[in-house]
Amino acid sequence: MNSTADAVLKSFTESFSSQPKIYFSPGRINLIGEHVDYNDGFVMPAAINKGVYYAIAENESNEIHFHAMDFNEWLSVGISHFKRMNGWKNYVLSVINEFLLLGCKIRGFNCVFAGDIPRGSGMSSSAAVEGGLAFALNEILHTGLNRVELALLCQRAEHNFPNVNCGIMDQFANMMGKQEQVLLLDCRSMQHQYLPLHMKGHKIVLLNSNVQHTLVSGEYNIRRQRCEEGLSILKSRLNIQSFRDITRVEDLQVYKSNMPEKVYNCCLYVIEEIARAKKAAVHLQEDNLIAFGKLMNATHEGLSKLYEVSCKELDFLVTLAGKNSNVIGSRLMGGGFGGCTINLVAVEGIDQFIKETSKAYQQHFNIIPEAYIVETADGTKEITITP
Repeated sequence: MNSTADAVLKSFTESFSSQPKIYFSPGRINLIGEHVDYNDGFVMPAAINKGVYYAIAENESNEIHFHAMDFNEWLSVGISHFKRMNGWKNYVLSVINEFLLLGCKIRGFNCVFAGDIPRGSGMSSSAAVEGGLAFALNEILHTGLNRVELALLCQRAEHNFPNVNCGIMDQFANMMGKQEQVLLLDCRSMQHQYLPLHMKGHKIVLLNSNVQHTLVSGEYNIRRQRCEEGLSILKSRLNIQSFRDITRVEDLQVYKSNMPEKVYNCCLYVIEEIARAKKAAVHLQEDNLIAFGKLMNATHEGLSKLYEVSCKELDFLVTLAGKNSNVIGSRLMGGGFGGCTINLVAVEGIDQFIKETSKAYQQHFNIIPEAYIVETADGTKEITITP
């Protein structure tokens, strides 16, 4: 176990008398296919070795007790008294509510959790919070859900109490990740395949801008509404079911005058990004990491100019990366408006890249960025406690 897991276990044993089980629920990166999971596209996420650790055990009562160590907050609720609350409470309560909606009988339990995912970084801490609790409850309640079913449950949980109308990518990667592999996920059919990630002397470096300009969930829902509006217009004129049925940008351009500009731009980005994800899968199968990186660069351009979910800080970091010969691909990652850039960097140039970029960023914005070197990891799992 690592220091976060040790701290979670220590807090649990100090607060409760029972012996808990320990679970690790990973965050995720997404190499390509951003903002297309809710548009029936293809995405390429991977679970990572940063996440949320849970200690949990039944308590033979009608009470549920949570200790969120990262916030130093407690929550105690009766198993028959559920309602929406604020912040992290909504996420854990919504997961429990989904089990209730399946007809499961909830029993009282004690739970302590903490993570090493920086909040607002775009590594999907919310899916890690949902996934760890859902996986643990599935075992405790003997519900018998498989990993795909658990991912879908967690997606519904995020839709419900938190009211974030997310796609399936984050929760799917959280449950289905495999070390040294990335997922190519068809977000319409849930079909997926694993692709080897041969880094060939490179590592994944995340640079956290340490800014978050707006309430991402609100802007996220606005982008989704624009896509839905554009697709509705296209479906009334073309024999299609989703954006993926449009294989040529020219077929979209015909209807540009029928859409508001921002709606058209969102549609254009989605169609182009779905095509990029397909190309990226081929490049990985061919072991062509250089070509893969160029597609990442193109994704950022689309996210910034067409989908408008970037910001000056993220654009600055990506521009600096583009001038560094050790970086073969860079883009914003996650919902946008702040958080991290994801960079593919040659191992021998990582220290220089982090040092020079951090210095320039701090001088320009008076903000100190944070750098994380991450590796792919397995999906949510129980951790064996060793004395």
